[in-house]
Amino acid sequence: VQLQASGGGLVQAGGSLRLSCAASGSRSSIAVMGWYRQAPGKQRELVATITRGETTNYADAVKGRFTISRDNAKNTVYLEMNSLKPEDTAVYYCNLNTWTGNTYWGQGTLVTVSS
Repeated sequence: VQLQASGGGLVQAGGSLRLSCAASGSRSSIAVMGWYRQAPGKQRELVATITRGETTNYADAVKGRFTISRDNAKNTVYLEMNSLKPEDTAVYYCNLNTWTGNTYWGQGTLVTVSS
């Protein structure tokens, strides 16, 4: 299974970015897709997840600012990020879990928010 993430970049505080992650090669149905992030010197943390039925879960730090969505036909998950803050600076990783219990990670895309 391959996860190809895109959409990262440099943005000023208050700005917006949209991340995309397309999954390919999965023979098992995808259950949950999500985004995690890892800032320099910190552990990887959950940002948001979405089930196949589109039930969402967000970290408190991003609630009201980020929106996760998915296109099941395209095996793609999106993360719309608004009102970005410098503390959102991190490498963002997409993740998926299949119904058979396998977990896969994308290569990461860097988001830098300048103050």
